Amino acid sequence: MATNAGSADASTIETPARIEMIKQLLTSMGVDDHDPKVTQMLLEFAYKYMTDVLKDATVYQEHAQKTDLDLDDVRLAIQTKLNGQFSQPPPREFMIDIAKAKNAIPLPIIRPGVHLPPAEYCNITPNSQVVVKTENGV
Repeated sequence: MATNAGSADASTIETPARIEMIKQLLTSMGVDDHDPKVTQMLLEFAYKYMTDVLKDATVYQEHAQKTDLDLDDVRLAIQTKLNGQFSQPPPREFMIDIAKAKNAIPLPIIRPGVHLPPAEYCNITPNSQVVVKTENGV
């Protein structure tokens, strides 16, 4: 049986170090079973996030008229990203209070029978008019 030198068995293909790092990170967080595409998605997110942060940090560095990019520029870019893109959920107690207030209002009683929207929103209303011509043209 001849083998092609350009092809490799799936078991012999080495995974990139960064993919392995993402897998180890997921494992350390208790995620043992996941779709293999998740690691690729997380890696793409990390690249995009870091690229955006470094671009923003470069803008801040140029605005401050510095010759070199420093840690303060990167910290400012990260803080700006955190404030603008990622939002924290409201506190649990706040959500419980809102739920209690909403649930205190009883639901309306449902009348028996078929319930249709107003006639203008139904397909049963006529949507055309018939014009009858008389002998005198009107």
